[in-house]
Amino acid sequence: MPAGSEATRLVVVRGNSASGKSSVAAGLRDRFGRGLAVVAQDNLRRIVLRERDRPGGANIGLIDTVARYALGVGYHVVIEGILYADHYGEMLARLVSDHRGVTRCYYLDIPIDETLVRHASKADREYLAAVTERELRDWYREHDVLPGGIETVIGSDSTLHDTVDRIMRETALSELPAHDS
Repeated sequence: MPAGSEATRLVVVRGNSASGKSSVAAGLRDRFGRGLAVVAQDNLRRIVLRERDRPGGANIGLIDTVARYALGVGYHVVIEGILYADHYGEMLARLVSDHRGVTRCYYLDIPIDETLVRHASKADREYLAAVTERELRDWYREHDVLPGGIETVIGSDSTLHDTVDRIMRETALSELPAHDS
């Protein structure tokens, strides 16, 4: 089923925990303005459904549905999350194939040592106490890219500013106006 229009943009930002996905999505929204929906895996899976991440989980279809709805009403969409390739790859491949506008997928490939440093720098002390180094190591999947070469891999040498600039440019979001309301 077709999703969005030729005018909409779909951006997928994946990577391990603490790789910078949420910061990139927030940076894209800040830079673009109104009219860019952020579909965050953590929000839909952990907050809305309170579901564990597992193959076939209900959140997979919910992410797809929310993204398609937002694209259908004219929003540009950024899907961000760990989105393990073996759990979410099929849904993402269908969505990418169905989207009629510009689509770009990015994988933030950050080594485990840098992941631990980034995690430790988070301001949310409650979250830091709840998510330990052991959990980060357990969740970590090295180079968990989607099959078919549909993702651009961005390494730890790319700053947040550079990554947001790159995505804005490669999706042509930088050339589009924000929504008025």
